[in-house]
Amino acid sequence: MHVVVVGAGIIGTCTAWYLAERGHQVTVVERQTDAALETSFANAGQISVSHCEPWANREAPLKALKWMFSKEAPLLFRPQWPVGEGWQQYRWSLRFLAECNDVAFHRNVGHIVALGAYSHVALKDLVAQTGIDYHRLERGIAHFFATQAAFDSACELAALMQQFGVQRHVTSTAELLRLEPTLAPFGQRIVGATFTASDESGDACVFTQALARHCAARGVEFLFSHSLEQLEVIGATIRGVRVRPVAMDGGPDLAGGAGGRVRALPADAVVVACGSYSAPLLRRVGVDLPIYPGKGYSATFPILRPQQAPSVSVIDDSRKIAITRLGDQIRVAGTIEVGSYDRGLSSPVSQARCQMLARRVEEIWPGMCDTRLPHEGGNPRFWAGLRPATPSNIPYIGQTAVQGLWVNAGHGTLGWTHGAGSGKALAARMDGETPIAGFPFCGA
Repeated sequence: MHVVVVGAGIIGTCTAWYLAERGHQVTVVERQTDAALETSFANAGQISVSHCEPWANREAPLKALKWMFSKEAPLLFRPQWPVGEGWQQYRWSLRFLAECNDVAFHRNVGHIVALGAYSHVALKDLVAQTGIDYHRLERGIAHFFATQAAFDSACELAALMQQFGVQRHVTSTAELLRLEPTLAPFGQRIVGATFTASDESGDACVFTQALARHCAARGVEFLFSHSLEQLEVIGATIRGVRVRPVAMDGGPDLAGGAGGRVRALPADAVVVACGSYSAPLLRRVGVDLPIYPGKGYSATFPILRPQQAPSVSVIDDSRKIAITRLGDQIRVAGTIEVGSYDRGLSSPVSQARCQMLARRVEEIWPGMCDTRLPHEGGNPRFWAGLRPATPSNIPYIGQTAVQGLWVNAGHGTLGWTHGAGSGKALAARMDGETPIAGFPFCGA
């Protein structure tokens, strides 16, 4: 059948790959000029199957209230006003609060781990098949702690995660420094750590763009610089989409914008995989999913002293940020700001969060990379992307109430981790299979 995939990020591109592998004719509609230029562009780089705890837990509400008054808070809720503009955020927040209990937390962990394990196998197979090079490092992920209380909680969580088959090991500071010697100058400020050897890292943008080229070589058609004007639904069945070619000058939203002539694109099925924009798009045809954007930040700095740069991807618990080596660059990323669809970096809050990323890298690895501001001669690259979050952190993968309309969205901070598996799983679902036993596929 002919399938239109909306969105060419890691999720949409992987979906296109696996659909084409199964013999379907695939067209991908993407408003940007290439794949992976939005949410998949500059994430933390971690493929973190073993670091997958949901945001919602019993301690989250109190922490979120406390953090509301800090520009650098790891999780910052910025209530939208007036209520009319912020209604979807408030609905999402109420559902998030409903997930902040131990029963929901344990259930959600199990589902997220199952998808992560499935996806990791899929990614490894895909890389072996295609030979894509994306600055991959199979050195694990280390998570270090600066206070005894935080480390004690981490030890309890590690024991819980092991019940789900996650090999997260509690590690002393001395063992951490053996695994990653470049942390030695900062070692006196580390109380302990956890380590998962099976996790890895790499550049999601590089991978996705390379996979898009492989998809094209297999016959997948990419309509880059095309906005989606309309989902064509007749009765309760999708019949295709209407698209418009656009000139990219900062990017129109999914409602379209000035550009070329609108044309119809008939299809037997449509997959919506456009991250945070999936929810407002689907609401146009009566499908209401609680997906809301969480604005995440990153900075990418050129490495000045390679011998001081880490080769193990690390998580700094005190700042809730991840630091990953990508070739001759360092990527530092983290924090979530639940507020709006704004991706700008000019506000005082955005500036504070970007400056925190640069400052923290210098505190841990002084002089290792070039974090100077542009006017001082350096070349740091700051970025913000919208992470499509669900209250449970479990993505929506499956068919909607509209016949032939499918969704693959809501992966939050784990889009890179779950990308290959989500694409493979949706393709299997579209062919009537159940690829992950017990996973809550929507429409099941």
